[in-house]
Amino acid sequence: MTGLDRISYQSRWYHVSPVRKFWLWLAMMVLAFVLPPSGQACLLALVAALTCWLLRISLRRWCRWMALPFGFLLVGVVTILFSISHQPGALLWSVPVGSVWVGISHDGLLMANATFWRSLAALASTFWLVLNLPFPQLIVLLQRARVPRLMTEQILLTWRFIFILLEEALAIHRAQTLRFGYRRLPQGYRSFAMLVGLLLTRVMMRYQQMVTVLDIKLYQGDFHL
Repeated sequence: MTGLDRISYQSRWYHVSPVRKFWLWLAMMVLAFVLPPSGQACLLALVAALTCWLLRISLRRWCRWMALPFGFLLVGVVTILFSISHQPGALLWSVPVGSVWVGISHDGLLMANATFWRSLAALASTFWLVLNLPFPQLIVLLQRARVPRLMTEQILLTWRFIFILLEEALAIHRAQTLRFGYRRLPQGYRSFAMLVGLLLTRVMMRYQQMVTVLDIKLYQGDFHL
């Protein structure tokens, strides 16, 4: 299992009904969108503390997990923050770029601040649900929501093949590393190209093995979810 999936099994709320977790997440999302920025900041701190306590992890580890989506969020906020105007007096701070002025306006500052805290609160709430909802409980939640059976089976198979893909990729990469396949940059490019080619072949072989196993078990087109 991946690190995040493994952590979800050690949650203090592992045995709590997935439906209750979903409704709590929905309440968090509503609060993240209706509260003012100060309330969203408080919600973010509350969700962070709850996540760390439930998963028995440190705040520093939680911040490292949030760092990747935070980078994408920061880029979006920066694009909202800066404005282009022909009148420098309409901007709180500006620099001339050709015939226009690029700077920060009062409305852009308010919008960027609101977007920043709203997105962080919503992201932390969604992250809380992902970290506290093991995959079997997700299947139960989809069944309770009357999601079509075919879609649920597709999600299940996709989840399974993610682990097969990671397992095969790590095995090939480990073998290449032991043979100094990534010692130099050009050699690393060749090794990576070989990894991609071998990965496709290995995954197809694993797929054929899975089909054979299903045929042996008299698979009739339906998984017992």
